[in-house]
Amino acid sequence: MYQFLWLVPLGFLVGTFGTLIGAGGGFILVPVLLLLYPDKSPETITAISLAVVFFNSLSGSFAYAKMKKTDYKSGIIFALATLPGSILGSLTTSLIPRDIFDMLFGILLLAGAVYLFINPRNKNRHKKASGKQITRRVTDIDGIVYTFSYSPLAGIVISLLVGYLSSLLGIGGGIIHVPVMIQMLNFPVHLATATSHFVLAAMSLSGSVVHLVTGVLSSGFMQTAGLTMGALFGAQLGALLSKKLKGDWIIKSLALALGLAGIRIFIMAFI
Repeated sequence: MYQFLWLVPLGFLVGTFGTLIGAGGGFILVPVLLLLYPDKSPETITAISLAVVFFNSLSGSFAYAKMKKTDYKSGIIFALATLPGSILGSLTTSLIPRDIFDMLFGILLLAGAVYLFINPRNKNRHKKASGKQITRRVTDIDGIVYTFSYSPLAGIVISLLVGYLSSLLGIGGGIIHVPVMIQMLNFPVHLATATSHFVLAAMSLSGSVVHLVTGVLSSGFMQTAGLTMGALFGAQLGALLSKKLKGDWIIKSLALALGLAGIRIFIMAFI
């Protein structure tokens, strides 16, 4: 019971910050779980994280839907593209040794942090990329109109890779998807975070179902329940905070979180 109680506030914090930057919170949760449960396998850790990310992203998606900041057409395309990769990633997690898993995860987070600090915004955003483009126009609840164009083929390929990596590492994918949507697909920051959360809900659900069917998730049921209870409420707060923050601050928060988590988990690979 004691363990369950302290997991609730942890889930709340993860849900708040994860939804704030559209990343789902898995990139925070996995390093924390690796530190708290060194005896558990990477497969179990990712199963717990993905399940919590699903409920967090589902709650956050409802909040963002009220603000009308989600590009559903693009979100559905990306979500469908992530499903094959998500399922494959869930099935191959157990093939990676714990030390290799830690090192891979740490390098990924550090690389993302450095990139975002160096280039927080896509400076070529208004340049038309090569290949077939689609133009999207989204109007939020405050009447702000967002117009942008991107290559659907690039979005599909990227989402497929994101789906695989996110399920493999248990991070939900938003930590990768949001920067890519901003830098390569020209999404405005607030639309990227909201649409990413919509995609996360579908992607993390498919990975969690695989872990549930294979029985991996059963060994982390108590941790999942406690974290989920807090994440459901934290996601609502995160969405509200996202509305009040400027895009640059959201990206800087994303980069900072990536860096801190990456350093800590990379060090753990050598202990």
